[in-house]
Parts: sequence; C-alpha cells; structure tokens
Amino acid sequence: MACAFLLALPAAAFAGPHQELGKAEGRCRTSETGPALMVSVLGLKDRTGNLKLEVYPANDNDFLQDDRILVAQGKTFRRVELPVASAGTPVLCVRLPAPGRYAVSLLHDRDANHKFNLSGDGIGFAGNPRLAWSKPKAAASSVVAGTGLTQVPIVINYRRGLLSFAPLERRNARR
Repeated sequence: MACAFLLALPAAAFAGPHQELGKAEGRCRTSETGPALMVSVLGLKDRTGNLKLEVYPANDNDFLQDDRILVAQGKTFRRVELPVASAGTPVLCVRLPAPGRYAVSLLHDRDANHKFNLSGDGIGFAGNPRLAWSKPKAAASSVVAGTGLTQVPIVINYRRGLLSFAPLERRNARR
C-alpha cells in the first residue's frame, strides 16, 4: 500500500523524458546575487544519488503540475539536479524570475534513476510541512523570495512504515 499523498502527485513531478525543462532558467551563475533560493538540504539518509529541486507557482493548481504544461503556459518552473555532495550540508541554488512567493519541492533520488521510489527515496518541501494523506498545500510548501539570495532549509522525509513519511530525526526519536 502506498502513501496517498504520493499517489496524488503527478508522475511528472518525479520522472519523465523532459528532465531538462527548467534547468537552463534555474541554473545559478557564479557569484549569484538573486533573486534566487539557496536551499540547504537537511536530514539526508545517505550520500547516494541525486538531489532534484523544483520551483513552482505558489498556488494549488500549479504546484507539482506537469512541467511541460507549466512551460507551455508560460508559468514559472525551475529545476536544479545535482549529485549528493560527499560531505557537509548540500546547498542547491536556483534562480527565480522575480522576487515573490514560490512553492518548492526537493527529491532525494537515491538511485539516480529520475523516478520516485516509494520505499527508498526521500522528499521535502519549503516550509517543511508535516506530510499526511495528501500532497501538501502550496501555501504550506512555499517561501517568499526577496531581491537577493533567500536562504531556505528543507528537511528530507523518508518512508516510515506503510503509510507515512517523516524526517529521520523524528523516526529515530520515537524508537
């Protein structure tokens, strides 16, 4: 049985042949000054695979929408994908089109196959909402970006039991 919020997410949020969409627009420049998000990745299970950061409009209709649809409609979509750093706190930088509110998701694709593996991969969102039976609301998964660099900590959640996801720290604290 799978966690219902993951079933509610479109497959395009995790996989697809169009993995390059949004990457050129999202790529930070050397000495980036903004507007951009500097996302610190916290609570990794291990140092394998890739991290995939995606930025969406901060409304429920567009949040986690298929990237091809967003791009075709001229809406904001940015993606940054990097291998997990071997040490330290991974930080991903993503450029934004303008200051404002954006919804943000982060996937720890542990086997680097560009597909979400329910039993092994991790997921997190800006605002670090508690994950429940449905995908989080855009408002709970968003951040307000200023004109410069906006620091955003995201805690990764991994499968916990059959039906829920939680950060590793919370899971270990209950043992």
